[in-house]
Amino acid sequence: MLTFGNQCLEKRLLAGALALAGVAALPAAGLAQVPETGLQRYSYADLASLTEAADVVVKAEIRDQATVEPERSPGLLPGQVRIYVEARTLALLSGSGALGEDLRYLVDLPADAKGKPPKLKGHEVYLFARTVPARPGELQLLASSAQVPLAALDETRLRGVLRDFAAPDQPPKISGIRDALSVAGNLAGESETQIFLEAERDRPASITVIRRPGMSPAWGISWSEILDQAARPPEPDTVAWYRLACFLPDSLPASASLTRDRAAFQRAAQDYDFVRQSLGGCERHLSDWPR
Repeated sequence: MLTFGNQCLEKRLLAGALALAGVAALPAAGLAQVPETGLQRYSYADLASLTEAADVVVKAEIRDQATVEPERSPGLLPGQVRIYVEARTLALLSGSGALGEDLRYLVDLPADAKGKPPKLKGHEVYLFARTVPARPGELQLLASSAQVPLAALDETRLRGVLRDFAAPDQPPKISGIRDALSVAGNLAGESETQIFLEAERDRPASITVIRRPGMSPAWGISWSEILDQAARPPEPDTVAWYRLACFLPDSLPASASLTRDRAAFQRAAQDYDFVRQSLGGCERHLSDWPR
């Protein structure tokens, strides 16, 4: 039930809420939810996932809100309310095109103990969203964490992530392992392993692991056709690190081996495990990151 005193405002918000609700039957996970924690909740992987999936990233000020009736809120989770939001664009941080000043979107939020929605008017937020074709100013938020209070993010850090993913030479997306080959050297404990990755648009990507007697193993990633023994691991919290740490499989699949030599595959698998451990885990704090 909309609870605004001004009848003209009530009618306008009601019409907007029903129109936007009819744009698409969005699943609950595709609607936004304001997180209750702060900066530490958003890891590099969280921001990278949101950034890469978004058509636009906007800084906005919420001007008005209206609660959509439960019967018009398919997929609404228990204890939540669906809110129609009207906002004003403060800055377009990422994306192109004429977004306009006036924005509209839906957001699912936890209700309070009395079943009332939170008060959003006047709050400033970051929005990670897709645009709605043929409906200027209407947005579809990516996930329940895609409406973010300004206090929850360091804007300098956010702009750095946006800049990384806007670079024309950013590393390609990785979907798996294509081939792996390990060759033993002439000395005991000496070997070289090449692991070729499945990358978007068949772009080259390969990992090299070098072992030398009396030395720590070393590895690197090459994003070109050249297999460079001088390649180095990616720096943490970069696009290259994200591509590997978050999307490589947990272990080397046996189907990737280019040889039937069991010892060679065991070396390759050991070297792959070494690479995974060196990269560290893909730290994610958001349960509903866009895929």
